[in-house]
Amino acid sequence: MSDNADELELFKQAMGDVKPLKACSSTLWLPSSQNKVRQVLDPQLDNPLTTGLLDIVPLTTPLEYKAEGIQQGVLDKLFQGKYPPQATLNLIRYTVEQCRQALYLFMLQCVQDGLRNVLIVHGKGRDDASHANIVRSYLLRWLPQFEDVQVFCCARSQDGGTGACYVGLRKNEQARLENRERHAKRSR
Repeated sequence: MSDNADELELFKQAMGDVKPLKACSSTLWLPSSQNKVRQVLDPQLDNPLTTGLLDIVPLTTPLEYKAEGIQQGVLDKLFQGKYPPQATLNLIRYTVEQCRQALYLFMLQCVQDGLRNVLIVHGKGRDDASHANIVRSYLLRWLPQFEDVQVFCCARSQDGGTGACYVGLRKNEQARLENRERHAKRSR
């Protein structure tokens, strides 16, 4: 028992001057199976996502996109929640410009980390002209502008329903190599 008390006292001494980090509620990075050192992206990067005139997407129209060459089954599985999100971006209560910047940096970080499936929460509005629906309409414009976005659709109700969307990203080169090696071992 005295060993535990000594260890606890040592821990308290070591942690005495530690201050908690600022809360960052807009991005949730889920634990990764790979222990990688995250490189911090420069927030001053040139953001190519466009704003300006926008066709508001009616609330009755679901957010959905499938890049050329992607099978319908991939979209269906994403819609059913069979690909769990590895990270989440919350855009609720952000201005359109803040959403544009946050989305750009988030997507770059996801691609850099080799994530395949993410969740973007944009919120629900009660009418077509609500702020949440404007952000939702911009997402429909912005997400296809990313080369690595292969598919996206509305989330399941437990993940935000029509107030959120799942995004499926392209495999990075490292994941492709690992996949080839895994399948090569099976065929031997």
